[in-house]
Amino acid sequence: MSVIYKQFKHIITEQFENEQAFLNEYNTGEFTFEKPYVKLNPYLIAPLTAVVMFKTEEEVAGRVVVKGKEEAGDMSFELPKAKEHVVQVLGLYAGYNNQVVIELEGGRTTTLEIQTEEAPEKVKQPTKVETTPEYMGSNVVFVSPTSPAMTAAYDYKGDVRWYMTLNLAFDIKRVKNGRLLIGTNRLVAPPYHTTGLYELGMIGKIYKEYRLPSGYHHDQFEMEDGNLLILTQDLPRGTVEDMCALVDRKTGEILKTWDYQKVLPQDKGGSGSQDAHDWFHNNAVWYDKRTNSLSLSGRHQDIVINLDYETGELNWILGDPEGWPQEMVDKYFFTPVGDGDFDWQYEQHACVVLPDGDIMVFDNGHYRSKVKEKYVPADQNFSRGVRYRINTEDMTIEQVWQFGKELGKEFFSTYISNVEYYGEGHYMVHSGGIGTKDGETCNFPPVAVSVDEVEFNSITFEIKDDVIMFEMRIPANYYRAEKLPLYCEADALTFGKGELLGTLGVTEEMMTEVPAEEVQDVPDTYNVRVGEEEDRIILKATFEKGQLVMLILEGEEATHRYFVPTTKRPFLAMCVGTFQESDERAVEFPVSKEGLKGSLKVKLLIDDTQYDTGITIDC
Repeated sequence: MSVIYKQFKHIITEQFENEQAFLNEYNTGEFTFEKPYVKLNPYLIAPLTAVVMFKTEEEVAGRVVVKGKEEAGDMSFELPKAKEHVVQVLGLYAGYNNQVVIELEGGRTTTLEIQTEEAPEKVKQPTKVETTPEYMGSNVVFVSPTSPAMTAAYDYKGDVRWYMTLNLAFDIKRVKNGRLLIGTNRLVAPPYHTTGLYELGMIGKIYKEYRLPSGYHHDQFEMEDGNLLILTQDLPRGTVEDMCALVDRKTGEILKTWDYQKVLPQDKGGSGSQDAHDWFHNNAVWYDKRTNSLSLSGRHQDIVINLDYETGELNWILGDPEGWPQEMVDKYFFTPVGDGDFDWQYEQHACVVLPDGDIMVFDNGHYRSKVKEKYVPADQNFSRGVRYRINTEDMTIEQVWQFGKELGKEFFSTYISNVEYYGEGHYMVHSGGIGTKDGETCNFPPVAVSVDEVEFNSITFEIKDDVIMFEMRIPANYYRAEKLPLYCEADALTFGKGELLGTLGVTEEMMTEVPAEEVQDVPDTYNVRVGEEEDRIILKATFEKGQLVMLILEGEEATHRYFVPTTKRPFLAMCVGTFQESDERAVEFPVSKEGLKGSLKVKLLIDDTQYDTGITIDC
């Protein structure tokens, strides 16, 4: 058979080409305020957005109103003074003939009709939303999926007003320039480690991709100077999710790293989900300027740790001390005090340091013990948002607030989820990983099994002064929920090609040459496909478990050999399941183009036979 070979443009390139095309349409046409240029989904991945362009003889300001299905659903924003008007239209309804009103100073008004397509099935519809439009104001709630669904934003009625067609995962953070930071859709290692982060305008334009040699997972944090804390790892050493990197915002260069193996034992204090490969499972990072420190959530040790930002030294550990060496307990752990309720957190997510130094987390409560014999079954367990008050002078801890325990198994998520702090007494608690199988509450991440076997759910609450102000339930699992305004004045549309920053590094090679008989044709049974992206080569194929497979790139000056894993390790923390293939034999193996030169013939060694795919790639 002929191996399938395909070249793929980066989404940044595709967006630039589309931008050039619609700008050309606008510049060569005759468009007026009364009949402006309208381009729906101008950047290809945000179907409920549009750009509207027109000119006026004088500099004038204005206002745009995207009309709601009822008056409370109106979304409006101001236009700055200009002669050349580039209007980002956000908040359209799916499958609807939207009315968009543009008003200029002096009373001129035009009304546009923008018809959108129905949202795909993966844009899940909430089963319950309870709040008021007055309370929500201009805000929507964004969710990023871990089960088959799409990143989307919902208004006060549960109507989707924005969604992404790319498979984007993990936390959504709005940064100072009004854009969003979210993980890319480009996988580097199973089950969900991606190349890095996209910096994304609400119109759907990707302005930057920040790439890291061993990829990105879970969380990121914008520093005061604009540089980014990004969670990563060192894949060649065989462990994951145990490092944090400081990345230069302008260049993507890694400026500093923190390696948790330097301060923590990898075989102590393990949660029920720990293994040697994923011993810490870092799922959140928070920088606290007041103490110049990093707080990091480690799911697989049931702890939040705090490191000195400058030295990387360990300051304290928040969590159940059972199973830890006594010398570490005496030096780093807290002792509970106070007369109120107190529970330690287990396999927690989303650590937040509050202005007064209190620590908030989403306490998943998975197993709710460090001792196997004391594990709590799912149908008797609970998840919650919890706030702890810590005293680092006398190393004491007090539980000062919680929400969710009273809901029991209905609110129980073994994985993912988050808390948000909006002010004293004002919090969001998002239980994103709820699942039932055969009517029983899941005591495992629901995405770890076939989607046909599980009923997914997520429940998001916002609480103000102990009153529930917002409740939303969606039949899918979502990593985190974030309440944000859809419109942000700082998020101005700028034309031009986005940037690929940072590096994927050089992919680790095998130095040993394996002698084998060479055969021309690759058997159909392997279903081999080779994809070429702008910065990497990707092998996709189907192999039996444990087969010996090597990817060979043979050039005149050098030959590069890469071991392709075919035995998948069991993942005890399948935080994102959207990258998983339905066929367990499916293999995806990327190779960075960095360090590759010249024309390279693509060959495969499978067991004791070498195959020439007939493909040559120029690097």
